[in-house]
Amino acid sequence: MTEQQAEKIYDLFIVGGGINGCGIARDAAGRGLSVALAEMNDLASATSSASTKLFHGGLRYLEYFEFRLVQEALKERENLLVAMPHISWPMRFVLPYHPDMRFEGETPTSKLLNFTMPWTKGQRPAWLIRLGLFLYDNMGGRKILPGTQTIDLKSNPVGDPLKSKFEHAYEYSDCWVEDSRLVVLNARDAQRLGAKIMTRTKVIDATSKNGIWTITTKDQLTGKEQTYKSKLLVNAGGPWVEHIIKDLAHIKTNEGVRLVRGSHIVTKKLFDHDKAYFFQGEDGRIIFAIPYEQDFTLIGTTDQDHEDVSTKPECSEEEQEYLCKFASQYFEKNITRDDIVWTYSGVRPLYDDHASSSTAATREYVLKLNETGQAPALNIFGGKITTYRRLAESAIAKFAHFFPTMSDEWTERAPLPGGDFKHDQFESLVSDLHSDLPFLEHQTAHRLVRAYGTDAKEMFTGISTEKDLGTHFGHGIYAPELDWVIANEWVMTAEDYLWRRTKMGLRVSDSQKAQIQEYIIGKLNSQRA
Repeated sequence: MTEQQAEKIYDLFIVGGGINGCGIARDAAGRGLSVALAEMNDLASATSSASTKLFHGGLRYLEYFEFRLVQEALKERENLLVAMPHISWPMRFVLPYHPDMRFEGETPTSKLLNFTMPWTKGQRPAWLIRLGLFLYDNMGGRKILPGTQTIDLKSNPVGDPLKSKFEHAYEYSDCWVEDSRLVVLNARDAQRLGAKIMTRTKVIDATSKNGIWTITTKDQLTGKEQTYKSKLLVNAGGPWVEHIIKDLAHIKTNEGVRLVRGSHIVTKKLFDHDKAYFFQGEDGRIIFAIPYEQDFTLIGTTDQDHEDVSTKPECSEEEQEYLCKFASQYFEKNITRDDIVWTYSGVRPLYDDHASSSTAATREYVLKLNETGQAPALNIFGGKITTYRRLAESAIAKFAHFFPTMSDEWTERAPLPGGDFKHDQFESLVSDLHSDLPFLEHQTAHRLVRAYGTDAKEMFTGISTEKDLGTHFGHGIYAPELDWVIANEWVMTAEDYLWRRTKMGLRVSDSQKAQIQEYIIGKLNSQRA
C-alpha cells in the first residue's frame, strides 16, 4: 500500500543525493522554496564520493578550448575556500617538464598545432604549457592562491622522488576538497533551511498530471511506499539520469548521457612533502599523484567508457596496471600493484555530445528544462564538483519563472556547516580543540577539525575527561563522534561513516569495523524503540 503524504505540494522534488542534488536543495531552500530530496542509497554514494578530490579549474580543459568552464571553475575555487575552510584547502601542484610529453591526439589544440607547426609531432612545447599556466593564473580573478613559478628539480626537494631526467618543473595552485563531506554539508544546510532530506529512499515512479508531479518512493530498509506531490521534478540522478527520464518519469526526449568511468588507486606513501604532482603521459593523457590522508598517495584518474549503469564501477586490473606504469615513468621507485592499498571508481554522467572518445567528451554541465508534459522537469547532465554551486544557481535560473516570489542568489561564500572561520585559522582551531580535550591525540584533533570544522567542539560538549569519551573504537574514533554523525549526518552503517563521512576505512581492522557497525545499529534501534 502506498501512504499518501498530507496534501502538501512541494515546489521542488529532487531525485538524487549527490553534489548536484544537494547543492540545488540547499540553494532553493535558502530562497524560500519548499524542497524534498530522495536518495536511493547513502548521500554521495556514487560519483560524488569517487572524484579526484580536487577543487580545480581543469588545466587540461584549456586544450579543448573549454574556456568558459575553466574560468567559472577558477572563480569558484576561492569562493569555496572561504565557504568551507575545514574541508577544502590550497595545494601546490608540480608539473615536471620533458620533451617526450605529448598531446592527446584529438584535442583542438593538438590539431591546431599539428597543422600550423607540424615539426612538433604532437609534442606539448614548454612555451605552450607556460602560456596555459599564465591563463590559468589570470582567468579567475585569483586573490588567495599563489601563482605559477618555475622550479629546479635538481635542487628542490620535490625533485627527489622523481627520475633524474626531469630537471625542470612548473609549480601552480589548485585546491583539495573532501568530496563526500561536501555533499553531506550541503544536505545538512538544506535541512536547516527547511528541506526534507530522505536517504535510502528510492523513487519508483513519477507521474505528471494537471501541472503537478506525483512521485512514489520506496523505503529501502522497510519496503514502505509513500507518495509526494511537487510542482517541479529535478532529475539529479547522476549516472541514472537517463533511466529516470525514460523509465520513471516517462519523458520523451532525445537527450542522453555518456557514462565515463574514472578509476583511482591509493598506494603507500610515495613522498614526504605536501605538494601534488601533475604528470603528462606519452599517450597525451594526464594523471595526478596527491598526498592522501597523511600516510598514502592517491593516483588517478582514468577515462573509460562505462556501458551499463547497473554495473558497479570498479578499478580493473588493466586500469591498475596503467596507473602504476604511468606513475612509474616519473617516480624513481617502480610502482606495482603490490603497493596498492585501496582502489575506487566512479562514473561521470556526461552529456552525450557524440565525441569520438571518452577523454574528448564535454565536461560542461548541461541543463535541460522539459515542459512537454503536464508538469515541468529539469534534467541535469554532467557537472564538476568545483562548479556545483554555480550549477545550482544556473539550474534555479532555468525554472525561476515558475516561482516569481523566490528570493535572489545567496550562496556565494556563504559558509557551510562547520565552516564559519577564516581560511587561515584552521591550525588555531586544532590547537583550541586539543587544549579543551588534551587527552585526545593531536592527530585526532586535526582529523576532527578537518572533517567537522567548528562543529568538532560542539561534538564533545560536556566532556571533560578521557573517561567521558566512552567507547574507543581505535584510531581516535570515539562514541561522541559516532553519536554526532548518526544524529546529524544520516549515518546508518559503518560503511557510511568509514568511507563517506571520513576515510577511516583505510585504517580500521575488520574487527573494529564490525564493532562500529554494531554500535551504529544499536544506536539506531534504540532511537526507533
